[in-house]
Amino acid sequence: MKIRLLIADDHSIVREGLKQLLALYDDIELMAEAVDGDHLLTILEQQQPDILTLDILMPGLSGIPLIETIAKRYPELPILILSMHNETQIARRTIRAGARGYLSKDCDANTLIAGIRKLAQGGRYIQSDVAEKLAFDFDEAIDTPKHDSLSKREFHIFCLLARGLSVNEIAEELCISNKTVSTHKFRLMQKMSFSSHTEIVRYALAHNLIR
Repeated sequence: MKIRLLIADDHSIVREGLKQLLALYDDIELMAEAVDGDHLLTILEQQQPDILTLDILMPGLSGIPLIETIAKRYPELPILILSMHNETQIARRTIRAGARGYLSKDCDANTLIAGIRKLAQGGRYIQSDVAEKLAFDFDEAIDTPKHDSLSKREFHIFCLLARGLSVNEIAEELCISNKTVSTHKFRLMQKMSFSSHTEIVRYALAHNLIR
């Protein structure tokens, strides 16, 4: 049987490249494409893929909250992250959230196909250089970045702030009160020793948390 694949990525050039690659393999077929988190969740309500390849940063709901939502609703669906980054802290967060695989978008075709097949067999797959960094990352006190101290909610709000959303816009998107958002913002800025919104943006860019 063929592996039915759902691709979620907001860049059409990435999706087209993946489609051309998958056409070379008889055991994998593209079932559907999603361009953002909401679109992805709508597709999952109607179709059941064998594997989901997921871009970690997309418009709307994305990143760790999206991974957690999918893992909760569809616990049997293997999620293979395709990220622009190969940083260990990002890989660690996605795996903790429920992803079963992690690859950077600069991996070669053989690595991607191997990852898809491994997850389809019930396994896990992490790009070798990322897995090596995770395995030998003993001195977390030194190597762990500031944002790893944030809670899941604080990290989500941090990313939204870094993308330029206001407190009111974040409250509306997350369906929580402005006061709650402001409280989380105050706490995350304390934890990261920030005093301005500019520092949030600068840090996020430096650590490839936004693009």
